[in-house]
Amino acid sequence: MDDTHLYRVTDINILEIKKILNEVYQALKERGYNPTNQLVGYLISGDPGYISSYKDARKKIQQVDRSKIIEVLLTSFQGNSK
Repeated sequence: MDDTHLYRVTDINILEIKKILNEVYQALKERGYNPTNQLVGYLISGDPGYISSYKDARKKIQQVDRSKIIEVLLTSFQGNSK
């Protein structure tokens, strides 16, 4: 019997946003930046200059609405604090 998995669209979107955040975080780290500071600066200001173009990090992060990124981060925090 095959197991069938049902995924909600929001689950897929959350996974994609987390993947992008991880890739951007790693790219910033590789370039010698403090990824947390850079991402906070971007999320607060909306200025893509906070994100390096290394490994297309800037392009990737701009594909996602900043409010969705914050929503995913807060949802993840909530899930980890229980």
